[in-house]
Amino acid sequence: MRKIGWGMAILMVLGLAGTAAAQQGVPTVIEVVDLSRYMGRWFAIASIPTTFERQCVEGTTADYRLLENGKVEVVNTCFDARGRESRVVGRAWVPDAGAPGRLKVSFVGFLGLWLFAADYWIVDLDPGYRYAVVGHPTREFGWILSRTPTLPAGTLDCIFFRLEDQGYRREQFVRIDQSIHGSAP
Repeated sequence: MRKIGWGMAILMVLGLAGTAAAQQGVPTVIEVVDLSRYMGRWFAIASIPTTFERQCVEGTTADYRLLENGKVEVVNTCFDARGRESRVVGRAWVPDAGAPGRLKVSFVGFLGLWLFAADYWIVDLDPGYRYAVVGHPTREFGWILSRTPTLPAGTLDCIFFRLEDQGYRREQFVRIDQSIHGSAP
Protein backbone atom coordinates (compact mmCIF):
# COMPACT_ATOMS: atom_id res chain seq x y z
CA MET A 1 0.00 0.00 0.00
CA ARG A 2 1.37 3.41 -1.00
CA LYS A 3 1.43 6.21 1.56
CA ILE A 4 0.45 9.70 0.55
CA GLY A 5 1.84 12.88 2.07
CA TRP A 6 -0.16 15.45 4.01
CA GLY A 7 0.00 17.85 1.08
CA MET A 8 -1.56 15.31 -1.26
CA ALA A 9 -4.19 14.37 1.34
CA ILE A 10 -5.16 18.01 1.79
CA LEU A 11 -5.41 18.50 -1.98
CA MET A 12 -7.62 15.41 -2.25
CA VAL A 13 -9.92 16.63 0.53
CA LEU A 14 -10.14 20.09 -1.03
CA GLY A 15 -10.86 18.54 -4.40
CA LEU A 16 -13.62 16.39 -2.97
CA ALA A 17 -15.08 19.39 -1.13
CA GLY A 18 -15.05 21.42 -4.34
CA THR A 19 -16.71 18.57 -6.22
CA ALA A 20 -19.38 18.24 -3.52
CA ALA A 21 -20.04 22.00 -3.61
CA ALA A 22 -20.31 21.93 -7.41
CA GLN A 23 -22.69 18.98 -7.26
CA GLN A 24 -24.73 20.81 -4.61
CA GLY A 25 -25.95 23.28 -7.26
CA VAL A 26 -28.41 25.93 -6.20
CA PRO A 27 -30.63 25.53 -3.14
CA THR A 28 -33.95 23.76 -3.56
CA VAL A 29 -36.86 26.19 -3.55
CA ILE A 30 -40.29 25.51 -2.05
CA GLU A 31 -42.59 24.77 -4.99
CA VAL A 32 -45.93 25.65 -3.39
CA VAL A 33 -46.24 28.98 -1.60
CA ASP A 34 -49.52 30.68 -0.73
CA LEU A 35 -48.43 34.31 -0.78
CA SER A 36 -51.53 35.42 1.12
CA ARG A 37 -50.49 33.14 4.03
CA TYR A 38 -46.92 34.42 3.80
CA MET A 39 -48.04 38.01 4.39
CA GLY A 40 -47.71 39.62 7.82
CA ARG A 41 -44.91 40.03 10.32
CA TRP A 42 -41.85 37.80 10.50
CA PHE A 43 -39.13 38.00 13.14
CA ALA A 44 -35.57 37.35 11.95
CA ILE A 45 -34.16 34.62 14.21
CA ALA A 46 -30.79 34.32 12.44
CA SER A 47 -29.22 35.57 9.25
CA ILE A 48 -26.12 35.51 7.14
CA PRO A 49 -25.00 39.09 7.76
CA THR A 50 -25.21 41.43 4.80
CA THR A 51 -23.66 44.84 4.30
CA PHE A 52 -27.03 46.58 4.43
CA GLU A 53 -27.87 45.01 7.82
CA ARG A 54 -24.57 45.59 9.61
CA GLN A 55 -25.98 48.37 11.80
CA CYS A 56 -28.77 46.04 12.99
CA VAL A 57 -28.09 44.50 16.38
CA GLU A 58 -31.58 43.56 17.57
CA GLY A 59 -35.27 43.39 16.83
CA THR A 60 -35.08 42.71 13.10
CA THR A 61 -38.50 42.18 11.53
CA ALA A 62 -39.93 41.94 8.03
CA ASP A 63 -43.52 42.93 7.31
CA TYR A 64 -45.12 41.82 4.05
CA ARG A 65 -48.33 43.21 2.57
CA LEU A 66 -49.91 42.05 -0.69
CA LEU A 67 -50.69 44.99 -2.96
CA GLU A 68 -53.53 45.25 -5.48
CA ASN A 69 -51.10 44.91 -8.41
CA GLY A 70 -49.93 41.52 -7.08
CA LYS A 71 -46.60 42.81 -5.81
CA VAL A 72 -45.64 42.67 -2.17
CA GLU A 73 -44.71 45.66 -0.04
CA VAL A 74 -41.71 44.76 2.11
CA VAL A 75 -40.90 46.76 5.24
CA ASN A 76 -37.71 45.70 7.02
CA THR A 77 -37.09 47.17 10.47
CA CYS A 78 -34.26 46.77 12.97
CA PHE A 79 -32.56 48.59 15.83
CA ASP A 80 -28.93 49.67 16.09
CA ALA A 81 -26.65 49.52 19.16
CA ARG A 82 -28.08 52.81 20.45
CA GLY A 83 -31.66 51.58 20.14
CA ARG A 84 -32.41 53.70 17.07
CA GLU A 85 -34.87 52.23 14.62
CA SER A 86 -33.85 51.72 11.00
CA ARG A 87 -36.50 51.02 8.37
CA VAL A 88 -36.39 50.33 4.64
CA VAL A 89 -39.33 49.81 2.28
CA GLY A 90 -39.18 47.76 -0.89
CA ARG A 91 -41.11 45.62 -3.30
CA ALA A 92 -41.11 41.91 -3.98
CA TRP A 93 -42.73 40.00 -6.80
CA VAL A 94 -42.94 36.55 -8.34
CA PRO A 95 -41.42 36.76 -11.85
CA ASP A 96 -42.63 33.26 -12.79
CA ALA A 97 -46.06 32.15 -11.56
CA GLY A 98 -44.91 28.54 -11.99
CA ALA A 99 -42.24 29.08 -9.31
CA PRO A 100 -43.90 31.08 -6.50
CA GLY A 101 -41.04 30.36 -4.08
CA ARG A 102 -38.57 32.28 -6.28
CA LEU A 103 -39.24 35.91 -5.67
CA LYS A 104 -37.34 39.05 -6.60
CA VAL A 105 -36.98 41.93 -4.13
CA SER A 106 -35.79 45.50 -4.56
CA PHE A 107 -35.24 48.31 -2.10
CA VAL A 108 -34.31 50.87 -4.76
CA GLY A 109 -37.38 52.61 -6.14
CA PHE A 110 -37.12 55.27 -8.82
CA LEU A 111 -40.04 56.81 -10.73
CA GLY A 112 -42.24 53.79 -10.02
CA LEU A 113 -39.59 51.28 -11.06
CA TRP A 114 -37.88 48.92 -8.64
CA LEU A 115 -34.23 48.60 -9.61
CA PHE A 116 -31.41 46.20 -8.73
CA ALA A 117 -33.73 43.34 -7.76
CA ALA A 118 -32.17 40.43 -5.91
CA ASP A 119 -33.23 36.81 -5.67
CA TYR A 120 -35.33 35.99 -2.60
CA TRP A 121 -35.85 32.24 -2.58
CA ILE A 122 -37.98 30.48 0.00
CA VAL A 123 -35.90 27.35 0.68
CA ASP A 124 -37.76 26.04 3.74
CA LEU A 125 -41.32 26.67 4.90
CA ASP A 126 -43.31 25.26 7.76
CA PRO A 127 -46.65 23.82 6.52
CA GLY A 128 -48.39 26.08 9.05
CA TYR A 129 -46.32 29.10 7.98
CA ARG A 130 -44.83 29.36 11.49
CA TYR A 131 -41.30 29.68 10.15
CA ALA A 132 -39.64 30.23 6.79
CA VAL A 133 -36.10 30.26 5.50
CA VAL A 134 -35.11 32.61 2.72
CA GLY A 135 -31.96 32.10 0.74
CA HIS A 136 -30.11 33.12 -2.38
CA PRO A 137 -28.82 30.93 -5.24
CA THR A 138 -25.22 31.68 -4.21
CA ARG A 139 -25.91 31.07 -0.49
CA GLU A 140 -24.44 34.53 0.23
CA PHE A 141 -27.64 35.65 1.93
CA GLY A 142 -30.04 33.85 4.21
CA TRP A 143 -32.63 34.51 6.87
CA ILE A 144 -34.42 32.22 9.29
CA LEU A 145 -37.78 33.84 9.96
CA SER A 146 -40.44 33.05 12.54
CA ARG A 147 -43.93 34.34 13.31
CA THR A 148 -42.77 34.63 16.93
CA PRO A 149 -39.64 36.28 18.39
CA THR A 150 -38.17 32.87 19.26
CA LEU A 151 -38.16 29.33 17.93
CA PRO A 152 -37.82 26.19 20.03
CA ALA A 153 -34.23 24.89 20.01
CA GLY A 154 -35.32 21.59 18.45
CA THR A 155 -37.10 23.36 15.59
CA LEU A 156 -34.06 25.55 14.96
CA ASP A 157 -31.76 22.50 14.97
CA CYS A 158 -33.98 20.80 12.37
CA ILE A 159 -33.92 23.93 10.21
CA PHE A 160 -30.12 24.06 10.40
CA PHE A 161 -29.91 20.36 9.53
CA ARG A 162 -32.00 20.95 6.38
CA LEU A 163 -29.95 24.05 5.52
CA GLU A 164 -26.70 22.09 5.82
CA ASP A 165 -28.22 19.47 3.52
CA GLN A 166 -28.70 22.30 1.01
CA GLY A 167 -25.08 23.43 1.19
CA TYR A 168 -25.34 26.16 3.82
CA ARG A 169 -23.09 26.11 6.88
CA ARG A 170 -24.59 26.64 10.33
CA GLU A 171 -21.73 28.95 11.29
CA GLN A 172 -22.67 31.33 8.45
CA PHE A 173 -25.77 32.31 10.42
CA VAL A 174 -25.68 34.82 13.26
CA ARG A 175 -28.46 34.76 15.85
CA ILE A 176 -30.50 37.96 16.13
CA ASP A 177 -31.50 39.33 19.52
CA GLN A 178 -35.29 39.62 19.61
CA SER A 179 -35.58 40.41 23.35
CA ILE A 180 -36.84 43.88 22.42
CA HIS A 181 -40.03 42.12 21.27
CA GLY A 182 -40.37 39.85 24.28
CA SER A 183 -40.69 36.10 24.15
CA ALA A 184 -43.21 34.05 22.23
CA PRO A 185 -46.65 33.65 23.81
